[in-house]
Amino acid sequence: MPKRSSKQKDPQQLARSVLDAAVPDAETKKKPAPNKARPPKPKKKQDVQDIERADGEGMAQPQGRKPKNAAAVALGKLGGLKGGKARAASLSPAKRKAIAKKAAAARWKAK
Repeated sequence: MPKRSSKQKDPQQLARSVLDAAVPDAETKKKPAPNKARPPKPKKKQDVQDIERADGEGMAQPQGRKPKNAAAVALGKLGGLKGGKARAASLSPAKRKAIAKKAAAARWKAK
């Protein structure tokens, strides 16, 4: 009895293999179309300037991001300005050492 593959094929690939088995010279394989999800990069200097001008005037298309809450942004800036300096000052040397060991262990952990 022939061995069967344990991997399941994609339905499109399975259909193609059945077609190839039935009619070997049915069609040659074609390369798939390139993914055009991203717009092409501008090639001319004038195009780049036009895009930058549109961005500056607010005419650029939105990127799908939600607007941020102004109050939350203000609170985040307050905490961010203090940042690591305030935290380092409040930690004892032993606690800083423990945090550093934990971070090093996480970086060197086998994946």
